[in-house]
Amino acid sequence: MNTFRKIRKNAKALSPVVASIILIAVTVAVSVAVAAWMGGMTIGFMGTSSVTVTKVEFTATTIALDLKNTGTKAVAIAQVTVNNEIIDTVTPASGTMPYSIKPGESTPAALTITGLEIVNGNTYKIDLFDGSNQVVGSVQQNSPTS
Repeated sequence: MNTFRKIRKNAKALSPVVASIILIAVTVAVSVAVAAWMGGMTIGFMGTSSVTVTKVEFTATTIALDLKNTGTKAVAIAQVTVNNEIIDTVTPASGTMPYSIKPGESTPAALTITGLEIVNGNTYKIDLFDGSNQVVGSVQQNSPTS
């Protein structure tokens, strides 16, 4: 039992200077790791997705939309709803759905929504969704009364 106490008395701890240096090094390493992690999370938030409907034209069975990408990154419109109902008969000006619009680009007659029965004087709310089901553009418009 006496030998154990002798060994314990002879054990030396780290000096306060070395302990402080180790604590500072660990703190710096953890802050670098947290900064890198936060930087990776914010890369996706750098650009904005926003589409403005610049013109809405109604006919008896269709709605034509002129669009402008007012965001800072390209937008791919994957789905359109009219009065909160998903519309499957959407024809893009060129190509197929999803319809892509570059930043700053204006597209006349970008989307034509068919298969509707337009009632004169009714209000129609049109929402545009991207591939992640986020609303990127919206407009509420009354159809002509005559």
